[in-house]
Amino acid sequence: MKYSQATDYALHAMLYLVTAATDKPVGVQMLAEKLGVSQTYLSKMMTKLVKAGLIQSAPGANGGYRLRRKQEDISFLDIIHAIEGTASFFECSLNHGSECLIQQVVIDAERQMEQHLENKKIADLVKGMKTE
Repeated sequence: MKYSQATDYALHAMLYLVTAATDKPVGVQMLAEKLGVSQTYLSKMMTKLVKAGLIQSAPGANGGYRLRRKQEDISFLDIIHAIEGTASFFECSLNHGSECLIQQVVIDAERQMEQHLENKKIADLVKGMKTE
C-alpha cells in the first residue's frame, strides 16, 4: 500500500502549520519553500485541506493558511482522506461480489490501519518533537 506524494506533503504542511504557532496565516510561498515543492502543487493540496475543513485560508497580501480545528482534533486519517479520498485501495477484479475472500482480508486490514490512523493526531507529533 502506498499513499501519493501529495499526502506526504499535506502531512508535512499540517505539521508545519501546527508548529508555526502564530496568529498570522502562513503564506503559501513560505510553506512551499519549507517543503521544497512548487506553490501551484501545494495550493492544490491546501485547497483539498480547506474543503475538508481542516484548515482555513485567508486571502490577500498577508493571507495564507491556518488551522481551522484544534490540532488535538485532527487525525492522520482526516488528512489522508482529504487528499486521497475514502475509497478502498483494493477491489476484487473477479465477479465474486461480497464473497471474495481476498477482499474481505484486505478490507479488514484496511479497517485496522484506518483505526490506528484515526487515533493518531497531528498534535501527537508535536508532543514528540518537544521531547527530542
